[in-house]
Amino acid sequence: MNTNFKQTDIGLIPDDWEVRKVQDAFTFTKKPRILEIDNDFVLPFIPMEMILENKVYVEDFKLKKFGSFSSGTYFENGDILLAKITPSFENGKQAIARIPYKFGYATTEVIPVNEIKDISSKYFLFNYLLKADVRKRLAGKMEGSTGRQRLPKTVLQNTSIPLPPLPEQKKIAHVLSQIQKAIETQEQIIKTSQELKKALMQKLFTEGLNGEPQKPTEIGLIPESWEVALIKDYGIVKSNSFSFTKIPTIDSHKNEDDKVLAIKVSDMNLPGNENILSHSNIEFHVSKSNLIKLKPIPIHSIIFPKRGAAISTNKKRMNNHLVILDPNLIAIIPNKDIIPKYLFYWFLTFDIGRLKDDNPIPQLNKKDVDNVKFPLPKRIEEQNEIINILDSISMNLYCQISKCSSLRDLFKSNLNLLMTGQIRLKDIELELEESLKGINA
Repeated sequence: MNTNFKQTDIGLIPDDWEVRKVQDAFTFTKKPRILEIDNDFVLPFIPMEMILENKVYVEDFKLKKFGSFSSGTYFENGDILLAKITPSFENGKQAIARIPYKFGYATTEVIPVNEIKDISSKYFLFNYLLKADVRKRLAGKMEGSTGRQRLPKTVLQNTSIPLPPLPEQKKIAHVLSQIQKAIETQEQIIKTSQELKKALMQKLFTEGLNGEPQKPTEIGLIPESWEVALIKDYGIVKSNSFSFTKIPTIDSHKNEDDKVLAIKVSDMNLPGNENILSHSNIEFHVSKSNLIKLKPIPIHSIIFPKRGAAISTNKKRMNNHLVILDPNLIAIIPNKDIIPKYLFYWFLTFDIGRLKDDNPIPQLNKKDVDNVKFPLPKRIEEQNEIINILDSISMNLYCQISKCSSLRDLFKSNLNLLMTGQIRLKDIELELEESLKGINA
């Protein structure tokens, strides 16, 4: 579709679009003056934790007596509830209220907004506010002390936005909602797969595969032929003393086999590192002589946080490259008497928070990890069979996560193109149909 553009204060937009302030195209909900509510009146209340990221609607609520909360924000069913406090705002926390009541109250940290009949679509504004550049621009105008900054309602009201004709607003919102629905469906599949994997691991590590009788042990029921083993008998617990500041002085020897990853806790969250640490923000190559001096953590080790709040995330990863660890991480290096991936899969079921000390900054100690007990099949073949089963479900889960990631990328790219008019609906509907076909194939 050929589109002519015009220059405006907010950039180029199609000729048939307008620029309007949010307050001129949308309504900001206020409690009607004539509405009087008795303190014993029970109504829905939506706290911030019920407004989820990446969800269009908020349908959960608590029933509370009006007199039981000292403050709240009045909203009406169908309003956009936009989080205004940091970091909820920057993270994209917002949802449209869909409850079986005409009105309710929410946390004071939201701004309720709705459409104006025959002028605007709330779903158009909902999606426009998800644009990364829009969030960044608004976040720059937040006020208040560090850690408690808020977006003033007046800032949102006076923000200029591009506004297509209402039919196009609705069509844009519909196209984006199709992707959002696909994302939510995929997220539910992932959640179900994760629950299945968790239940299957619990069953495998207590019952085994051969239907043999179980015996009671200090770690619970396990198959009769299995043993209760100690980590220290099947691996070495190790952390690195190497300083990351020395990395630039290491010679660069371009050999993929000698690639070393410098791992921080944040690297565990990088896309693609959900189970296996395959890359990091700091990567380098070294010669064999320097590699010996470096004493990196070997591949197929089990890596997890050892200090601070990160312990409570309970994250564990294996590595497929040599790594050095920052002081907040620790590793178990399995020995030749156990298959590393078996130990890794069992370790996924173990809560490392049980091992932390009581210091103000919690920490895991080597001796505590050394003495962790776990169930171990004596037959290597049975370890391998358990690994194969869990590999299969893990691969399926990885594929589902990859599909969800592709859908999120599709949403972000189409959001930007649609909200700027770079691609109009006839073009995007055809591209979207093909993209969804490819992802769902």
